Amino acid sequence: MAKFMDVHHGMKGITAEQLRAAHQADLDIESDERVHFERAWADPESGTVYCLSEAPSAEAVQRIHERTGHKADEVHPVPLTV
Repeated sequence: MAKFMDVHHGMKGITAEQLRAAHQADLDIESDERVHFERAWADPESGTVYCLSEAPSAEAVQRIHERTGHKADEVHPVPLTV
Protein backbone atom coordinates (compact mmCIF):
# COMPACT_ATOMS: atom_id res chain seq x y z
CA MET A 1 0.00 0.00 0.00
CA ALA A 2 1.13 3.52 -0.75
CA LYS A 3 1.16 6.61 1.46
CA PHE A 4 -0.74 9.77 0.55
CA MET A 5 -0.88 13.31 1.92
CA ASP A 6 -4.07 15.14 1.14
CA VAL A 7 -4.80 18.81 1.60
CA HIS A 8 -8.07 20.58 2.33
CA HIS A 9 -8.40 24.36 1.93
CA GLY A 10 -11.16 26.68 3.11
CA MET A 11 -11.46 25.34 6.67
CA LYS A 12 -10.55 28.60 8.36
CA GLY A 13 -11.36 28.60 12.06
CA ILE A 14 -11.50 24.80 12.37
CA THR A 15 -11.35 23.72 16.00
CA ALA A 16 -9.60 20.71 17.51
CA GLU A 17 -13.01 19.12 18.12
CA GLN A 18 -14.08 19.64 14.50
CA LEU A 19 -10.80 18.17 13.25
CA ARG A 20 -11.21 15.20 15.59
CA ALA A 21 -14.79 14.64 14.38
CA ALA A 22 -13.83 14.84 10.70
CA HIS A 23 -10.94 12.43 11.25
CA GLN A 24 -13.21 10.02 13.13
CA ALA A 25 -15.77 10.14 10.31
CA ASP A 26 -13.03 9.01 7.92
CA LEU A 27 -11.89 6.28 10.32
CA ASP A 28 -15.45 4.99 10.66
CA ILE A 29 -15.67 4.05 6.97
CA GLU A 30 -12.04 3.83 5.82
CA SER A 31 -12.08 0.03 5.60
CA ASP A 32 -14.70 0.24 2.82
CA GLU A 33 -11.89 1.40 0.50
CA ARG A 34 -8.97 -0.34 2.30
CA VAL A 35 -7.68 3.07 3.40
CA HIS A 36 -6.15 3.90 6.77
CA PHE A 37 -6.02 7.53 7.84
CA GLU A 38 -2.98 7.74 10.11
CA ARG A 39 -3.03 11.35 11.23
CA ALA A 40 -4.53 14.77 10.55
CA TRP A 41 -3.18 18.27 11.14
CA ALA A 42 -4.85 21.67 10.82
CA ASP A 43 -3.92 25.33 10.70
CA PRO A 44 -7.09 27.16 11.77
CA GLU A 45 -5.65 30.53 10.76
CA SER A 46 -5.06 29.60 7.10
CA GLY A 47 -7.87 27.04 6.98
CA THR A 48 -5.58 24.30 5.72
CA VAL A 49 -5.97 20.70 6.86
CA TYR A 50 -3.55 17.87 6.03
CA CYS A 51 -4.22 14.13 6.29
CA LEU A 52 -1.71 11.29 6.02
CA SER A 53 -3.05 7.95 4.90
CA GLU A 54 -2.12 4.56 3.58
CA ALA A 55 -4.28 3.44 0.67
CA PRO A 56 -4.39 1.48 -2.57
CA SER A 57 -4.87 4.73 -4.56
CA ALA A 58 -5.43 8.48 -4.36
CA GLU A 59 -8.93 7.85 -5.69
CA ALA A 60 -9.73 5.61 -2.72
CA VAL A 61 -8.62 8.36 -0.33
CA GLN A 62 -10.78 10.89 -2.15
CA ARG A 63 -13.84 8.61 -2.16
CA ILE A 64 -13.70 8.33 1.64
CA HIS A 65 -13.33 12.09 2.07
CA GLU A 66 -16.20 12.73 -0.35
CA ARG A 67 -18.48 10.34 1.52
CA THR A 68 -17.74 12.03 4.84
CA GLY A 69 -18.42 15.49 3.40
CA HIS A 70 -14.93 16.96 3.22
CA LYS A 71 -13.52 16.38 -0.26
CA ALA A 72 -9.78 16.96 -0.49
CA ASP A 73 -8.55 19.75 -2.75
CA GLU A 74 -5.30 17.86 -3.39
CA VAL A 75 -4.13 14.27 -2.90
CA HIS A 76 -0.39 13.66 -3.25
CA PRO A 77 1.48 10.34 -3.27
CA VAL A 78 4.34 10.16 -0.76
CA PRO A 79 6.73 7.64 -2.34
CA LEU A 80 9.74 8.34 -0.08
CA THR A 81 9.90 8.65 3.71
CA VAL A 82 12.73 8.63 6.22
